[in-house]
Amino acid sequence: MPHPNRVNPFGDLFATPARGTLTGNRGCLHNEQQEIRRRWTTRAWIACRLEFRGRHRAIMPPGRWTALFFLDEATAFAAGHRPCGECRSADYRRFKLAWCTGNDGDVAAPVGLIDARLHAERIARPRSTWKAALDELPDGTMWLEGNDVWAVAGRQIARWTPAGYRDPCARPAGGQVSVLTPPSMVAAFAAGYRPALHSSW
Repeated sequence: MPHPNRVNPFGDLFATPARGTLTGNRGCLHNEQQEIRRRWTTRAWIACRLEFRGRHRAIMPPGRWTALFFLDEATAFAAGHRPCGECRSADYRRFKLAWCTGNDGDVAAPVGLIDARLHAERIARPRSTWKAALDELPDGTMWLEGNDVWAVAGRQIARWTPAGYRDPCARPAGGQVSVLTPPSMVAAFAAGYRPALHSSW
């Protein structure tokens, strides 16, 4: 049975046999029986490469951080995770510059300020949304329509599933949607950061 450590765009954890393309963490979430007992233990929610310098570790080692998995980078961002500064240093630098540009921040400021802002935006999770015009959403943004999560890329939208994107179609003109991706993340996208999308798109 797969571990319940896959992350959906709401930031919820669940089990699925589908493979993710990124890993990451938000602290030690499991107990000695490898049961998920908490939502986070740190404000630094990060998304990492699956492989880095040949390192290997258990998914839920005792007392250590819980390995989480994401369909893609857009999913990680929707859930409130930012790029890791070690294994994804280039992405991290591009993200920090775009985030600070889009949110009137100082790029020289410590990343803890970004983590604090993102944490504040996550407090009302797992069903927190905010309104925005669909026409204006930058690539990689996710929103909720009924019980389905959708993402946008260029003039297309597609429905998110644990195994990939489905039902691609043209982006509708006009209208407001309930956005899942945190506001400061969307501002970073608008400032130039383009999150990677799963190959199923």
